[in-house]
Amino acid sequence: MNTIEKAGRPEGAGGPHSTEFEEAGIRVRRALATFGPDEPLALDCGVKLSPFTISYETYGELNAAKSNVVLICHALTGDQYAASTQPLTGKPGWWPHMVGPGRPIDTNRFFVICQNVIGGCMGTTGPRDTDPATGRPYGLNFPVITIADMVRAQAMLLDKLGIGEIFCVIGGSMGGMQVLQWASAYSERVFSAIPIATAARHSAQNIAFHEVGRQAIMADPEWKQGAYLAHGTNPAKGLAVARMAAHITYLSEAALHRKFGRNLQDRDSITYGFDADFQIESYLRHQGSTFVDRFDANSYLYITRAMDYFDLAADFDGVLANAFRGTKSRFCVVSFTSDWLFPTSDNRQIVHALNAVAAKVSFVEIKTDKGHDAFLLDEPEMFSTLRGFIDSAARARGIGA
Repeated sequence: MNTIEKAGRPEGAGGPHSTEFEEAGIRVRRALATFGPDEPLALDCGVKLSPFTISYETYGELNAAKSNVVLICHALTGDQYAASTQPLTGKPGWWPHMVGPGRPIDTNRFFVICQNVIGGCMGTTGPRDTDPATGRPYGLNFPVITIADMVRAQAMLLDKLGIGEIFCVIGGSMGGMQVLQWASAYSERVFSAIPIATAARHSAQNIAFHEVGRQAIMADPEWKQGAYLAHGTNPAKGLAVARMAAHITYLSEAALHRKFGRNLQDRDSITYGFDADFQIESYLRHQGSTFVDRFDANSYLYITRAMDYFDLAADFDGVLANAFRGTKSRFCVVSFTSDWLFPTSDNRQIVHALNAVAAKVSFVEIKTDKGHDAFLLDEPEMFSTLRGFIDSAARARGIGA
């Protein structure tokens, strides 16, 4: 394990593959960590992945005691740019309401790390990268990954940065799955955990939605059995349809009605054709077309599959409580009333399992009509709840204001 060069800068955070800048009052470090042949990542499928890279960002400063680390785990189509401008799109980071000076995850107080997951397409090794055995992009030769693999890679990065314990690990949706995996597999390293809008295993309904998306990609003739990079093609149409289908699940019927209803798009009457007559059609097409500019189709296949395989209780004789037995971590579980992708019942199962082992757990169901994506949006009740939990945990940890 590396040592700390000085307070505020882990040894692995600088070097030739890192840049530092300030944005919106946040000190941002954008870095790439490389793991060589002598540092393989042992995957659940039995393969040892080597070499590999992890792309990540940090915000704020590490304190002398190394006790103020917050690890943010991103969702399916997220990335490491939680609080800085996404370089491909030029858009702000995906969690601006939660991360920054004075925000619930206060970058003046905490040292925040956000990593692109293994299998991703934002600098961390995934199917679009070069297979050292062939000199060509991995494509479908990339090994199948799991949520546990993602977390194992994150733990390896923290080891490289000389960080042992995490003050808080937080994430929504697939990020919440990673939080649960952290709390189970590395409970001794996790002081507090905040899984948001998630579940301890993927439901049949959610697997079904993912399969529709994967089939849309694989049905695109430009997919070329996963070898589209070698052929100079891109299954953009299939990936766009996959994104459109998935995006519907992130919203609620009430949110769709409030935002779009049956309003027509730039016209006074229907056209009796198959153009985007309705605003909701135009919106979904826009979501699909912009998504293909920043995401890799094979990464979408692999990461959705990782979510499908997630079942935290499977390695504990099917008893979820056993996954948390002996934990000293404190938890805050958050759900949303209109989230039908990861409904409150899924989140309550996590709470019941934690209660069964006498874990320290708080639970809040937030009333909103914004659906699953509410954790990414402006939800004041969520912010106040998480601010209170984080502040309380920080006091218990001895982290000053």
